[in-house]
Amino acid sequence: MAEKTIMLVCAAGMSTSMLVQKMQKEAEKQKLDRDIFAVSTSEADQKIESDNIDVLLLGPQVRFKKDEYTKKCSEKDIPVAVIEMRDYGTMNGENVLNTAEQLMTK
Repeated sequence: MAEKTIMLVCAAGMSTSMLVQKMQKEAEKQKLDRDIFAVSTSEADQKIESDNIDVLLLGPQVRFKKDEYTKKCSEKDIPVAVIEMRDYGTMNGENVLNTAEQLMTK
């Protein structure tokens, strides 16, 4: 089991899977034990309830749901943030991973 779990949420879970791969490579490079995965908004609620999530990152296309997820995650002390549009568009796994790491240390 990974030390920390990072969940990415997007509209369908498709485009974000490429970003997950880049984040996983960066985590390996930084020698971090992370479980990083992406789900669609329709799967996210179940994962929040059943999994031990340490941070939730929203794809820019679902940023309008940030308040909704912040409320759902507050009961479990899960920080929520929207992935920067530039980092998402360029699939910058390093920046997105660093954002997640910063949120987990607050």
